[in-house]
Amino acid sequence: MSMNIVIDWGNSRVKAAVFSDDKLIETKVFPEEDIITSLSFYIQDHKIDNGILASVAMHPPGLESMLQTNLGFFIKLDMNTPLPIINAYTSPDTLGMDRLPLAVAAHMMNPGVNNLVISCGTCITYNFVQKNRTFRGGAISPGLHMRLQAMHQFTEKLPQVKVEGDLLLLGYDTATCMRSGAVYGMAAEIDGMIAEFASQYPEFNATLTGGDAAYFESRLKSKIFADPYLSLRGLNLILKHNVPYSR
Repeated sequence: MSMNIVIDWGNSRVKAAVFSDDKLIETKVFPEEDIITSLSFYIQDHKIDNGILASVAMHPPGLESMLQTNLGFFIKLDMNTPLPIINAYTSPDTLGMDRLPLAVAAHMMNPGVNNLVISCGTCITYNFVQKNRTFRGGAISPGLHMRLQAMHQFTEKLPQVKVEGDLLLLGYDTATCMRSGAVYGMAAEIDGMIAEFASQYPEFNATLTGGDAAYFESRLKSKIFADPYLSLRGLNLILKHNVPYSR
């Protein structure tokens, strides 16, 4: 049984996971500093056979060659990578590589229904896969930190507010009002989007994921399943789908 590593190079952090077939063995967040050396030792220590890299941000130029050297089979996810679903996105050259793994995982884990994956990260992405295993697209809107940053950056007097702190529907000062608007506003948006998709597409399943998902799981009115590792599972499924092509 082969050991796989999946690497998700995002806008704010680098996540990796080790899988044995479909079983998630371990997850790890890597600091970008000296990451090539760190990943090389990690791959050797865990005796990894195959790997995949999905990147939405700039990564060191030597990273891919290191992975190619240290792995028996390696791919970088791009718009030409074979998938176990159909990609019907009409501008694939602008499609973030963080969205495809979500779509793949949602369909493969819940086949036969329409799937919507809401990922709460730097942006909120709504990723819709029809039950005929076709990824259609969805929507993109500002994420939690981006909303707080924008209120500060595009006004003269609103302060820079952290996500952490008192969170009340009825804010009692400027900071708590901004935090309430960002969090509860996002929750209302997500509930509204789920309702719109559910009204148009029967046999519907919704999944919540992403680094900021924990802020919303208990605040949504919609029935929704949360999986913090959905993107990593999707990358592993894409990797497994491609390994035979190397033989």
